[in-house]
Amino acid sequence: MELGLHALAAPFRRQPNVWFAVLGYLVLGALFGALSLWLLPHHLTRDGWPRLVNLVFTPVAAGLAMTLLGHWRARRGDPVLRIDRFACGYLFALAMAVVRFNFAH
Repeated sequence: MELGLHALAAPFRRQPNVWFAVLGYLVLGALFGALSLWLLPHHLTRDGWPRLVNLVFTPVAAGLAMTLLGHWRARRGDPVLRIDRFACGYLFALAMAVVRFNFAH
């Protein structure tokens, strides 16, 4: 019985496919972007180039921050999550920024 339970739990312990993770971070970023619009419906920056700068550089900054968090976790001996990598943090923040850029008032 124990062997059967371990066999059932095995797929949940494995890392998901990279493409599913990419899609998941994009969807979660878009959902959090929509949630942020409910809380803060207006743009956080002025019209014009500040919004474009925010759209380009904020996801990069978020990706770098997640990389630093991943290094910090690794030094402490904690498990490093997939979101603790630059690309995953970047994709999440990019999806959120694109939703806010397009739909904020």
